Amino acid sequence: MSAPAFDTIAWFEVAGDDADALQRFYGELFGWRFAVDQEQAADGTDYRIVSYAGDDRPRGGVRGVDDGASGYAVFTVAVRDVEQACATIEDLGGKVEYKVVGSDASPDCAYARDSAGNLFGLFTPKAK
Repeated sequence: MSAPAFDTIAWFEVAGDDADALQRFYGELFGWRFAVDQEQAADGTDYRIVSYAGDDRPRGGVRGVDDGASGYAVFTVAVRDVEQACATIEDLGGKVEYKVVGSDASPDCAYARDSAGNLFGLFTPKAK
């Protein structure tokens, strides 16, 4: 799979307290297909990778949240450098909510709020 173009929406995530219901809803509405993310399942997280009908590439995810967290839908943008993007977000009046330095298996990523308070994500794709 080729890496997404930088500064474009490259992933989405929808979360709620009933991941089965979300899967049923979006699967029936749009024909999306789902596969359990085995790596996250091993850590106890209910995360399902979404692909579209006629396209096997992963396009997004559905996350089950059961810790009282609110549901959400968020887009994620591919950036060259998460650290630099986070600094720019704060310079522009946004707020970084959560940042993770990735590992060999996972990318650097962050969740932030724009100047109006809207949540969005960003990540740096792993070099191949």
